[in-house]
Amino acid sequence: METAVIILYTLALAVIFLYSLAQLNLLLNYLKAKKSADNAPVFDFSKSEEIPVVTVQLPLYNEMYVVERLLESIAKLDYPKDKLEIQVLDDSTDASLETTRKQINQLQDQGLDIKHITRTDRSGFKAGALKEGLLIAKGEYIAIFDSDFVPNPDWLQKTVPYFKDSKIGVVQTRWAHLNRDYSLLTKIQAFALDFHFVLEQVGRNFGHHFINFNGTAGIWRKTCILDAGNWQGDTLTEDLDLSYRAQLKKWDFKYLIDVETPAELPVAISAARSQQFRWNKGAAENFQKLYGRLLKDPTVSFKTKFHSFFHLLNSSMFLLVLLVAILSVPVLYIKNNNPAYSWYFNMIAAFAVSTIIFFGCYWVTYKKIHGGGFKNFFRYIGMFFTFFSIAMGFSVHNSLAVLEGHFGKKSEFIRTPKFNIKKKGDSYKANIYLKKHLSLNTIIESLLFLYFGFAIYSAFAIQDFGLVLFHLMLFFGFGFVAFKSIFSQA
Repeated sequence: METAVIILYTLALAVIFLYSLAQLNLLLNYLKAKKSADNAPVFDFSKSEEIPVVTVQLPLYNEMYVVERLLESIAKLDYPKDKLEIQVLDDSTDASLETTRKQINQLQDQGLDIKHITRTDRSGFKAGALKEGLLIAKGEYIAIFDSDFVPNPDWLQKTVPYFKDSKIGVVQTRWAHLNRDYSLLTKIQAFALDFHFVLEQVGRNFGHHFINFNGTAGIWRKTCILDAGNWQGDTLTEDLDLSYRAQLKKWDFKYLIDVETPAELPVAISAARSQQFRWNKGAAENFQKLYGRLLKDPTVSFKTKFHSFFHLLNSSMFLLVLLVAILSVPVLYIKNNNPAYSWYFNMIAAFAVSTIIFFGCYWVTYKKIHGGGFKNFFRYIGMFFTFFSIAMGFSVHNSLAVLEGHFGKKSEFIRTPKFNIKKKGDSYKANIYLKKHLSLNTIIESLLFLYFGFAIYSAFAIQDFGLVLFHLMLFFGFGFVAFKSIFSQA
């Protein structure tokens, strides 16, 4: 039994180490990309014949609190009205359907080419709505915004010109955060998303590896969508699915780190859970759907296959983290009871270099967003350990999502409730879309909170403090997620 524990523990640490090496390579790519100039193409807006027709698609489903803000921002897009079509793809089943219709009528009266497209059923969910809208879209290019996004007026002017390169199928912009400082929960979500949108997207794009359209705040060439097989609703992350299929068809993607598109982060932990579940399960579904095809493609380099492996299995790292966390307690006792094997435990301690790699990677991202200096560096240290603690606290929830994805269990596309939070202190408790129930996950997280409390006690009992920081992080992370979830039921 002890041998099995040690083998599983070591293998999990080894895979996490390989993942950290992939991230280190992306960091090197990011640093190289910073030194290279990006000469952005431009359109001459005085020449109407040079400006292409763009369709903006806005997929909605019961977005009572944010749809007005969304439509107001889209109406302000600085683009010739005769070259702009707006499709509101509204699958709503609540009172927002009528209020949205009234706002659309007002915008039509102002001369906007905006259509309210509804369906009798939600087949294919978001992918189905996008596909249906595409059938009648006038635009050569298709911009997509989720309901919680607020693009700046010059967004199309900064993105559309890149399509002068006929090989480019997608232009993706970086998400910014309207309510980053609302709470600790929003801060750690922003911390994670910044890492993806700064280091990962730039690193993969510069290295000519597969990146992903992020479901929103990006624009597609219509012929690219059709050539890649159109939107498909057989995974929960239709954006990642179409992205890989398009790149397998040899379309290039362009990522614009300096074009920000503000959006609202989930402020309730239940909303964050639903979003995390969909993203993590969808990534696993896409690994099962696409990686075999990519692996067999002789035109894709080994390096790109390596990065794609960890890209599509990114969410599956939660399984390994959870495994390492749970096994770390028996490992502590095995180490204490077998002093003859101390050399082996000293050897696997070298895998701690993974933490150093992650620390460096996240610091580069943090510095890009917040700036450098000693004061920000010390703030970063606190945020780094807080983020990883809470991320580990989500590992049960996210691991179950990953397992469902890998084993093919189908589930409905659950939308993330939106709140229209403008400033710190705004309440969200009256949001009608919040679901209040105590889940089995929360009970397991509460038990793990106690389990890692025991782990901390064990460090003092056997006078081995090698894992005490790790166990303190787990104790805090599971405690935060469990108590925040229980408190939100009140």
